Formats: sequence, structure tokens, C-alpha cells
Amino acid sequence: MFTHCKLTALILVLTLHDQVHTGEIVGGHEVAPHSRPYMVILELKKSNGNIAYCDGFLVNEHFVMTAAHCEARSYKVFLGLHDYKDRKNVQTVTVNETNAFPHEGYDKTCLMNDIMLLKLHPKVKFNENVTSIALAGRDDTGSVPKSCAVLGWGNTENGKPSDVLREVNVNLTDIEFCAKEKKYCSKGRTGPGKGDSGGPLVCECGKAYGVVSGNQQNTNGYTMIPEYRDWIDCILKHK
Repeated sequence: MFTHCKLTALILVLTLHDQVHTGEIVGGHEVAPHSRPYMVILELKKSNGNIAYCDGFLVNEHFVMTAAHCEARSYKVFLGLHDYKDRKNVQTVTVNETNAFPHEGYDKTCLMNDIMLLKLHPKVKFNENVTSIALAGRDDTGSVPKSCAVLGWGNTENGKPSDVLREVNVNLTDIEFCAKEKKYCSKGRTGPGKGDSGGPLVCECGKAYGVVSGNQQNTNGYTMIPEYRDWIDCILKHK
């Protein structure tokens, strides 16, 4: 486990800087406008003053879920967005670092426990373009889900950014080291690329099963939401 963690760190340290921006859906297609109303873009203001981007998704009126490695000094959350060039009627909420709750066991060297919740103040106003997604529960821990998709904005197969939200289907594989690190994994050229950090892995019944984390050696990792439900529910209830 420790040896694998060190190997992962060596690989991710070369790619993490590129990962923290809006997504790169490879092999996907544009979704119908506002058909995924839980999706958000996070504009990150880093401690050095630089601006970066991650994806995220609404779990209720007060909280957005994303990856812990999307850490920043402050966040601007864009809700109800489909086309990045068209921001009319888009809600925005600013979150400072005191309202960011990364998992206390997060290890940035190898992206262990790579999950975070951001508390929104004021709370989001739900409408036809903005609402939450259900989370997979503790009972969904045992098996690898089927029929999953990943969503995001950004570069496509031709290397150019997409202004509109896109998604791609992914096939999860049962890999031992992924399970040990509480992650689902998918392999292949299609799927999330450098940058889809923090977006949801959406599977059976339209539930969010995972959070897009790192990638290495043509394998994409997604933090398992069912494994963190006790932690998630505690944050949602007490923060």
C-alpha cells in the first residue's frame, strides 16, 4: 500500500497542476442544456493569486461536493451553467476557505481520501436549471456499479476547449489497488482527462457514486462516495 502510494505520488506530481482546471471529456458528447442541473464550475483563487478551475456537483441547497485536491483560498461557484459563454441567469456564490471541508485524512501526495464539501452561503435557490443529485448510499458499497458516466467542460479529442457541458460513458473495472484506496477505476482513452477533477461519476438510477480524482497509466480514479457516507452525513448535519 505504501509503495503504491509513493508510486502514485511520483506520477500525479507531474499531472496534478494540469488537472485543476475545467474538464477534458474525451470521446463524449454535449448533453441537452440544463439536463444535468446539479453540475457546477468552481473558479479557484489560489494562495499565490493564480486562478484555476475544477468541477463539482450539488448535494443539497447548502453544499457542493468536489475533490479535496481542488483546494484554494476562495471559490466562486457557478450554478445553472451550460454554455460557459452564456452566463445570464446563472447563480454565483463565493465560498472562503473556512467553509471548505476536505476530508481530514486527505493525503495530497497520492490523493488518498480525495473528497471535499463546500458550504454555500447564501444557500442556492433551486429551479429548473439548478438542483441537487442523490448520492449512493452505504448499501451500495459492495459491488462495482454499471452504466456510469462522467461530465465536464473543457478540451475534447481535438485538444480544444468545449464551452458546453459534455459527458462520456465509462466502464468501471475491478482493480485491487483501487478498492484498497476506496476508489472506483476506469481504463481506456475515453473518459475524464487532465482537468475533470471534482466532477461526479454518475451511475445506476442517476446517483453520484464517485468524485473524479487522479489518473495514472491510462487509469482514471474516482473516490467512492458510499465509503464516505458517514463522513459526508456528519458534515452536512453539523457544519
